[in-house]
Amino acid sequence: MPSLIDIRRRIRAVKSTQQITKAMKMVAASKLRRSQERIMSARPYSRQMMKVLQDVAARVDPSAHPLLARPEACEADRILLIVITADKGMSGSFNANIIRAAANFIVEQGRPVVLGLVGRKGRDFFARRNYPARFELVNFLNKLDYLHGQAIAKEAIAAFTSREVCAVYVAFNEFKSVLQQRVVVQQLLPIPPADLEEGERFAAGTEYLYEPSAQAIFDELLPRYVEQVVFHALLESNAAQNAAQMVAMDNATKNSGEVIEGLTLYMNKLRQAAITREIIEVVSGAEAL
Repeated sequence: MPSLIDIRRRIRAVKSTQQITKAMKMVAASKLRRSQERIMSARPYSRQMMKVLQDVAARVDPSAHPLLARPEACEADRILLIVITADKGMSGSFNANIIRAAANFIVEQGRPVVLGLVGRKGRDFFARRNYPARFELVNFLNKLDYLHGQAIAKEAIAAFTSREVCAVYVAFNEFKSVLQQRVVVQQLLPIPPADLEEGERFAAGTEYLYEPSAQAIFDELLPRYVEQVVFHALLESNAAQNAAQMVAMDNATKNSGEVIEGLTLYMNKLRQAAITREIIEVVSGAEAL
């Protein structure tokens, strides 16, 4: 049975932990506000660019550019999966959800999958299980920049154009709200064509004129499209991770308060029992005299 001193020591320790989790919640909330502003300002451009280039991909011959080539034209029998996780924990089920989705994707493919690992948590998980990784990038998510998206996109494009892999996918957590994040596994390469409406199917066979040339336009825009999709996934994942951490730290702070309340109640019961016992001993001693 713990003594009063032990319980007081435990209460002090839990209060210290509560102060830490409360501070981490405030830091995560501040980061979330900034990352949410970035993602909201980037979404319109990113989505419109995806829509335009996917529409172009649906209307041109896939042989017009290497990044449009369909998997049927690829002799390799492997897939590159880029997994975006966080560098740190204390984010609830954020990392576990994306790792589980990536593991399920690997099992469902039925063919070799090579990984591109972004974030320390994902890297450590797959490294312990000896999964082959083409590249690893860690310790940069707190200083996220467009150059990081470019670096990942270059690795993906190099693997696809050299025919090391038939397709490239990216797995990340999409930010929906503070309380909700959605795991997304999105095809990156070959650039997926847009789903044309019934009225647009006839127009899909229309020949377009390109200036200066289709090859020059594709060489400039298609790599930029890949960079934009990757950077958008990084922004979404960063915002989702900050939201998950804020919620997790808020729950930890509330749980600490409940633990402190329970320990304080237990300490008061023990102290009252000790006082009652002392009173009984004094009364018994007085009666004996």
